[in-house]
Amino acid sequence: MHSPHDPYVRVRDAREHNLKGVDVDIPRDVVAVFTGVSGSGKSSLAFGTVYAEAQRRYFESVAPYARRLIHQVGAPKVGEITGLPPAVSLQQRRTAPTSRSSVGTVTNLSNSLRMLFSRAGDYPPGAPRLDSDAFSPNTAAGACPECHGLGQVHRTTEELLVPDPSLSIRDGAIAAWPGAWQGKNLRDVLDALGYDVDRPWRELPAEQREWILFTDEQPVVTVHPVRDAGRIQRPYQGTYTSARRYVMKTFSDTKSATLRAKAERFLTSAPCPVCGGGRLRPEALAVTVGGRTIAELAALPLTELAEALPTDGETTRVLTGDLASRIAPVVELGLGYLSLDRATPTLSAGELQRLRLATQLRSGLFGVVYVLDEPSAGLHPADTEALLTVLERLKAAGNSVFVVEHHLGVMRGADWIVDVGPRAGEHGGRVLYSGPVDGLAGVGRSATARHLFDRSPAPARAPRTPRGSVTVGPVTRHNLREVTARFPLGALTAVAGVSGSGKSTLIGEITEDLPGVGRLVSVDQRPIGRTPRSNLATYTGLFDVVRKVFAATDQARERGYGVGRFSFNVSGGRCETCQGEGFVSVELLFLPSTYTPCPDCGGARYNPGTLEVTYRGRNIAEVLDLTVEGAAEFFADTPAVARSLAALLDVGLGYLRLGQPATELSGGEAQRIKLASELQRGRRGHTLYLLDEPTTGLHPADVEVLMRQLHGLVDTGHTVVVVEHDMTVVAGADHVIDLGPGGGDSGGRIVAAGAPAEVARADGSATARYLTEALYGGGRR
Repeated sequence: MHSPHDPYVRVRDAREHNLKGVDVDIPRDVVAVFTGVSGSGKSSLAFGTVYAEAQRRYFESVAPYARRLIHQVGAPKVGEITGLPPAVSLQQRRTAPTSRSSVGTVTNLSNSLRMLFSRAGDYPPGAPRLDSDAFSPNTAAGACPECHGLGQVHRTTEELLVPDPSLSIRDGAIAAWPGAWQGKNLRDVLDALGYDVDRPWRELPAEQREWILFTDEQPVVTVHPVRDAGRIQRPYQGTYTSARRYVMKTFSDTKSATLRAKAERFLTSAPCPVCGGGRLRPEALAVTVGGRTIAELAALPLTELAEALPTDGETTRVLTGDLASRIAPVVELGLGYLSLDRATPTLSAGELQRLRLATQLRSGLFGVVYVLDEPSAGLHPADTEALLTVLERLKAAGNSVFVVEHHLGVMRGADWIVDVGPRAGEHGGRVLYSGPVDGLAGVGRSATARHLFDRSPAPARAPRTPRGSVTVGPVTRHNLREVTARFPLGALTAVAGVSGSGKSTLIGEITEDLPGVGRLVSVDQRPIGRTPRSNLATYTGLFDVVRKVFAATDQARERGYGVGRFSFNVSGGRCETCQGEGFVSVELLFLPSTYTPCPDCGGARYNPGTLEVTYRGRNIAEVLDLTVEGAAEFFADTPAVARSLAALLDVGLGYLRLGQPATELSGGEAQRIKLASELQRGRRGHTLYLLDEPTTGLHPADVEVLMRQLHGLVDTGHTVVVVEHDMTVVAGADHVIDLGPGGGDSGGRIVAAGAPAEVARADGSATARYLTEALYGGGRR
């Protein structure tokens, strides 16, 4: 055992995911960066091992009921870890926050502002003092009774709910209804209530149409379902819900972003007539600070909010001082353009993580390990310097900061670097180096070293000659004011600019109906699935072919196993204990639910009968366990499978397992899977590809692989537009559009546009200095 004063966190024999019995020592009280190519195992070491063990110890200390769960969830696969303080993790969670969550609630700034209004606000003569709850739209005491604190009233009309009145209800006239069984149930209930579900909608009497769409009644009737596909269904009690009621309920309560977006298509929204969009009761909106209501202050960008706070009077001074000190770190991390009322779902993963980071700076924790997941994601190089200052400050407060990062600037600013590799998946999982940054220069096998210490200019490339262009605008949306941009066709365009300058808003305006755009493919970082059922093989269509291969074996034929037998999504071949998930979910009170391998199939997803069928010596579960690289060799002579796998290898995803659940993939990986699915189609004709920060989560070595692909697409006649912060990518583009000069209200203009060399010379551009370094040497990224 090491002494209690041992200044190192010592990890012994870590075997999580692809880690090959790793031993590593990392000093405490430093900023340590974990790096390596995508899939090398750096997250398995930082999050899967170090953070997971700290969390396990925390559970152990909490409650007996938690211990039982740890037993089910399992400890990280590691021999031992000594010298490990408590840990706080800031991951880029891709959860769907509700519409009530905002910048103010995430940072707790709203609480301070409400306190200021409650204690030091100017009240109308004779009005009683309100407590701070009365200034929150999320409490019964504060919410405007008309819009329930949402600020908008959502209404719906017959035209929205029934876009095609020539259809009957059976044929789907009511577009707003849910699909599948639920929609059929509503139709059968109406039928049982005596409404004609086979007449065209427009022929139904007006009062019937009104009742069907808008009633608040919820009558219950006995439904006798029609015999369906030979199955006899029993009569059941069905409840009717009108289309409006269904849409409103889904919109306000659902946690699913997809369902909410679908519901929103059937609603029109207008500012609430009672509170004018202020979200609060009239008596709360009558109180002012510095002449403004709380709703007006919450709508200001944080940089302006800090200036608008009054400083007269002792109570006011104390409260505004507290607010100002909370706003400062948010502004420092380049997020001063956000306002407190900005809804969380509209933020990028990087913005959300930096907001949490700014909040941690105020929490005053001491002696903990912060484990961060690519805090530079979505950051312009100009904002990365501020990030380093913040990490240094967490360290100065007596904490250890462990960062999983690919950004060369963040690596250079660290005290210690742990480089994992040498490559991805099975060819990774080893620590190549752990020590001060300069020492990595001597490690020949390290892909990181080559990029970190090479300051040579980007290889010169003659810009392509475009064949025409497509013009977008003038756009006035979010912070863009009358912006018109030109995108050359048959070329690669990079859209650059500091965080919040309007890049995503601008490319969001590129649509299929613009003249010159043949087919539009937008590849974003949204997850490819929200459950462990969705994976690489199912998403790319690869799994359909693999199942056919298994169903065609002699063994399968003899047993009469069809293609469906090899699916884990339907009954038949799958393990019924976990219903083919391979995991069972363990619900934890007050903690996120975790998945533990199924006790019956041990994670294989199939029942024993299915697993007896083999193809070339492997059963279906073993094939799903292959990496893309391994599968490419295994299926080399099955063209349909080989083509999909080649596309995945081309975008640098050779290390992923075919059956890897979508829930384990990062945003960058999800984006590259979508890109690979597009590439394997090999469409003819002109396609415009839109990519929003495709290099997020990519090691510089993987960025090279990805860019070869994108340039390849342009060489075959397509058009590519990327939003990018990586200056090596911007330097290699044919055309650059630089937005800025700042974020939020001080952004939203095109500062410069043209070839990279022209933009590098532009005055007033935050991008120019970094682009010059990438083009002419002296610093990559």
